[in-house]
Amino acid sequence: MLNLTVIMKNNWQTKKLSELSKRKNAVVSGPFGSNLKVSDYINEGVPILRLQNIGKGFFINKDIKYISKIKAEELKYHSFISGDIALAKLGIPIGKTCIIPNNITSGIITADIVRIRPDKNTINYNFLEYVLNADISVNQLIKNISGATRPRVNLSEVRNLQIPLPPLTEQHRIVKILDEVFADVAKAKENAEKNLRNAKELFESYLQSVFANPGKDWEEKKLGDIGKVSMCKRVFKHQTTKTGDIPFYKIGTFGKEPNAYISNKIYNEFRKKFSFPKKGDILISASGTIGRRVKYDGEPAYFQDSNIVWIDNDENQIINDYLYHFYGACNWDSTKGATISRLYNDNLKQIKIAFPKSLSEQKSIVAKLDALSTETKKLEAIYKQKLANLEELKKSVLNKAFAGEL
Repeated sequence: MLNLTVIMKNNWQTKKLSELSKRKNAVVSGPFGSNLKVSDYINEGVPILRLQNIGKGFFINKDIKYISKIKAEELKYHSFISGDIALAKLGIPIGKTCIIPNNITSGIITADIVRIRPDKNTINYNFLEYVLNADISVNQLIKNISGATRPRVNLSEVRNLQIPLPPLTEQHRIVKILDEVFADVAKAKENAEKNLRNAKELFESYLQSVFANPGKDWEEKKLGDIGKVSMCKRVFKHQTTKTGDIPFYKIGTFGKEPNAYISNKIYNEFRKKFSFPKKGDILISASGTIGRRVKYDGEPAYFQDSNIVWIDNDENQIINDYLYHFYGACNWDSTKGATISRLYNDNLKQIKIAFPKSLSEQKSIVAKLDALSTETKKLEAIYKQKLANLEELKKSVLNKAFAGEL
């Protein structure tokens, strides 16, 4: 790592983004929707730059759309060339910024993107990109956000961004330091992410091997032969409230925090009259992401019918904890609907499970899997914390750089 020295700020200036060039169109936003529509997109032609192509400090080079040369000529005021800086003035996070790479030589920006092209004799473009992705700029934009559901800032707010401006030689030096520090951070992140993947894969590999290599005194049955596929009674939207007595878990909140509730009266009535899980039963998601699982803890709660189901299994054959781990290794035979994946009851009943006849052996396997799962989660927590720390380090270095403390 580099030795970091203190930068003296007595020769720094502060300028508005719009003042970094003498050209009036140095900071330009994309055309209004009426001037560029989805129907204008074609398979080949002049590329357009959309919000989806802007990462926080990097360009996302995929799913590029195109328009005709004639249409591009109409919108040439909103054009870009490689090396320009693009800033997103819509969405979360607001103000994410990247430099357009050399392989995208020219094109048109869409609405809610700002193209920035200051004077290169005034500011280093890499320096400016770092500034724009730092808190010193992002916080200025956040103060001026409008729109509750689709946060955005006006072009005028982008143009008025206050940019710290040291001499060019100082900018080049800061960029060199940041490039090297960020390269080290990227390498450290890559290693942490690799270790995180390895930890998960190690557990998943062992889990798969347990159920793929049955022992001598094992048997195989269909899930439908060890218990009935069950679900709660349907609850209609008008029977739910945003706050209330009993949490009602829908497929989107399954295993998370509830955002709907039902009354004690409905809960007690439905629990008494219709199917309801026993404490310890393994609930699984049957739509969307198939096979997400939750062990029911017995606390008052209700679950969305057909989307959340369970096998009302006979624990004299298979204990719940063994079934929980099996679901983690299961290759779900889901069928694709028009918009979501769906695990139908008949699919679920046909899935085969191998298990020891001995309940004590099942408990032994569960104990080993639980222990390995605990260690894996500890490792995952360590690597996730490392990744969070590295992000904080990047943020801290950026803040120091533009406070003149690097």
